[in-house]
Amino acid sequence: MIPLPRHALVLGFRRTGQAVARALVRRGVAVRVADDQPAAALGIDPAAWADVELRLGEDGPALLDGVDVVVPSPGVPRTVPVLAAAVARGVPVRSEIEVAFGLLDCPVVAITGTNGKSTTTTLVGAALAGDGRRIFTGGNLGTPLITAVDAHPEMAVAEVSSFQLEWVERFRPRVAALLNVTPDHLDRHASFEEYRDLKARIFAAQEPGDVAVVNRDDPEAWRAAAGIRARVVPFATTTLAEGACACGDGVALRLPGTAEERYDLGRTQLLGQHNLENITAAVAVARLAGASPAAVQQAIDTTAPLPHRLALVADRAGIRWVDDSKATNVGATVKSLASFAGDVLLLAGGVDKGGSYDTLVAAARGKVRVALLFGAAAERMGTALAAGGVPVERVPTLDSAVRAAARSARPGDTVLLAPACASFDQFADYAARGRAFRAAVEALA
Repeated sequence: MIPLPRHALVLGFRRTGQAVARALVRRGVAVRVADDQPAAALGIDPAAWADVELRLGEDGPALLDGVDVVVPSPGVPRTVPVLAAAVARGVPVRSEIEVAFGLLDCPVVAITGTNGKSTTTTLVGAALAGDGRRIFTGGNLGTPLITAVDAHPEMAVAEVSSFQLEWVERFRPRVAALLNVTPDHLDRHASFEEYRDLKARIFAAQEPGDVAVVNRDDPEAWRAAAGIRARVVPFATTTLAEGACACGDGVALRLPGTAEERYDLGRTQLLGQHNLENITAAVAVARLAGASPAAVQQAIDTTAPLPHRLALVADRAGIRWVDDSKATNVGATVKSLASFAGDVLLLAGGVDKGGSYDTLVAAARGKVRVALLFGAAAERMGTALAAGGVPVERVPTLDSAVRAAARSARPGDTVLLAPACASFDQFADYAARGRAFRAAVEALA
């Protein structure tokens, strides 16, 4: 276990910050909390947090007085003044997953990548739990990893993001997976290379006895894993001599010294090329983490699609309305489009993340009959798509995009919400955006 600090500064006081504060206070750490929002905006009662020092609405170096560690929430960028001051003063900065790892008394399985993290993490957690063990499944998926500390699971399975990997040194998963790396969050990270290198930090503290599961089909993911100390096990949707690969209607797992294992995909509810990749990765991760073959197969058979991930909202008059609001970057939208054979009316837009739209243009050309674009990114995205020969219509809101799609859609079409952007210009999060889409579809006459 990593020694506890005496006095911690927690930056950001929503779900993750609150979980960190509770865990540290229980262990006798003096906790100071800072957030740029007041208590009312955070939805907290200050009286319920009498055991922490609340410094709401504050920022700046004075927050560091007497502090021997800073724990920023994932949403806090490293450029805020207090983090810059901490680095300059030599005050350690540790992410929530680093603090959690130091307190946990069980092995950790960690999964990252630009897309597919949540589904793969859910599959792995279900497979490990299927053998009757106490398994924590969470992290960036929803429940902060640090909440596992007081639950004392036999194993913790965590989805981790690039934001969480910014401030790790000793975070050491027994099994770690890198699913893919495509441009994302370039509004926060200085470059794609920085983003890729942060993803690779999931392997940084691993030792030769640990395992790294890496997408052999993804050049950037494979490059990011070069030179790591852990044993590398590849996965792919093409045939591999060793590792996990999609073969026909199933997944084959081939590991040295063991017989080949086969997993059937005939009963899975997880459809599309992207889910084939997720399942293949999950087979390797779950088996290497100790799940039985029967439990892995059961997880494949029974795991339902996550909300707002290629969810069928309605099928009316031969027109399918599909919610993929969780497609919050270009790579996810490209994979979403690949899931449909016929014409697509694409609903996209929101907060631009700073990357190129070239791959989206290539995927949309000849498949998207019209792109209905809304939100802050509509102008830039529309310019790129139109220049690539994709018909574009700009609309002010998601609701107006749904109405426009209803006027243009024909039997056999798919109306697909796959925004390729963050949601924060018009919605609280991608889930709120997905719910708004469903409501707009249901309101159609």
